[in-house]
Amino acid sequence: MATELSSTKICDKSFCEDYLLLSPKDVTLWNLIMLLLSKNIGHRSFIDCPAGTTEESFSRRFVIVISIVAQMVLTLLYKPLSWVGSAIEFLPNFMDANGGFLDILLNLLSGKLVLPNKESPEFLTVVGLLDIRRDLDKTIKHEDPRYTSALAVMAAKSAYENAAYIKDTVEKYWKMEFLGFFDCWNDYEEDYTTQGFMWSDKTGDSELIGVSFRGTSPFNAKDWSSDVDLSWYELPGIGKVHAGFLKALGLQKKQGWPKDIQQDKQKPYAYYVIRQKLKERLENNPDAKFLVTGHSLGAALSIVFPAILAHHNETELLSKLEGVYTFGQPRVGDHKFGEFMKDVLVTHGLRYRRFVYCNDLVPRVPFDDSDVYFKHFGDCHYYNSFYEGQVLPEEPNKNYFSMFALIPMFINAVWELLRSFIMYYHNGPEYYETYTCRGCRLIGLLIAGLPAHGPTDYVNLTRLGSPELFMASFVN
Repeated sequence: MATELSSTKICDKSFCEDYLLLSPKDVTLWNLIMLLLSKNIGHRSFIDCPAGTTEESFSRRFVIVISIVAQMVLTLLYKPLSWVGSAIEFLPNFMDANGGFLDILLNLLSGKLVLPNKESPEFLTVVGLLDIRRDLDKTIKHEDPRYTSALAVMAAKSAYENAAYIKDTVEKYWKMEFLGFFDCWNDYEEDYTTQGFMWSDKTGDSELIGVSFRGTSPFNAKDWSSDVDLSWYELPGIGKVHAGFLKALGLQKKQGWPKDIQQDKQKPYAYYVIRQKLKERLENNPDAKFLVTGHSLGAALSIVFPAILAHHNETELLSKLEGVYTFGQPRVGDHKFGEFMKDVLVTHGLRYRRFVYCNDLVPRVPFDDSDVYFKHFGDCHYYNSFYEGQVLPEEPNKNYFSMFALIPMFINAVWELLRSFIMYYHNGPEYYETYTCRGCRLIGLLIAGLPAHGPTDYVNLTRLGSPELFMASFVN
């Protein structure tokens, strides 16, 4: 989902007069040096912005260079990472499809060897292999303040899997109604980059409809590139918003964000498809509410979705929104966007819970300082590696790269690896960590904070965290 420029610079001024779009394609070392030395950033072929745009701040130009370099590296790693991810997925699914190692030998000899089917309800992606749990925590009842958050994180985790797996999980494990899987078009990428699903929970006093967006795939370099990309559009009255997230949700190349479009059934756009589905469902049950959730990239889409609803004055639909629950969410917009969203949340009495686990890298990107546009807003529900929580204005070590935090982060990575062998005995069999998960923990010894981004710890904190902390919602 990385932002790329076309051969012509396209930005319809009817929806956006200020924008910055970065492209790592065909950038040389000399290009980057000249960017650092010259304030006329609009003269660069790899930067699309209004004519005559200048950038006086050297530190801001430096951060743009870092963003472009990071995207260039991730572009080079696209195929190798994809191969590694496929290899990691293949072996466990291959063994499961054939009933284990011994059965593989028997099937091989008898000519009945079964290859994994990626559309099977039993097939697991890398994320699913990190955490194989499908059941909701039966000890967390509706009256428990953790209930909605615990349900939301399981939906955010399940969104990484195929449609058959998700349907099976919702109906057989959660005993809820599956409302559909969506695979949506990105007008700029010209590809189906956005996935998610909807479900209905009628186990409480009233119906709760859920929308869950799929997040960053661990071995998809394009998804990671989006997290470090500084490209943005400034939407009138809303503020500067990350370009990649807008495009994934349904930004139109030549129209921006019209309230209504002529839908192409072969190329559905996430925002419009979900909005229509919600309206149809809520018409049949005026007492129902809905929540939006996601992990990583999916978390970013979860907060942009109500922003666009507010942009379109969808007040009736917003009045039905119970809350937004995000896990490992990257920064989405600037200070003005944060103020806009605070007003939306307060006006409609909406709950916004932004969960951050320990040293998770992703909530700390794109970088935030006085010279960079992207900032979080609202309270941070922060949990340490003992799953002890606090409600803070901002996560500690907000930009990750700190010499003072470096040693503690690596010490914590060692503890998380040791903890993976202990939790089964201390907290019960449902906290058993797979070999894939433990292998991921090993990566933390090299890149502290990367394994912390996985959904495993977010599931754990919603189950093991103090119920009192889940009563807090949007504050600042």
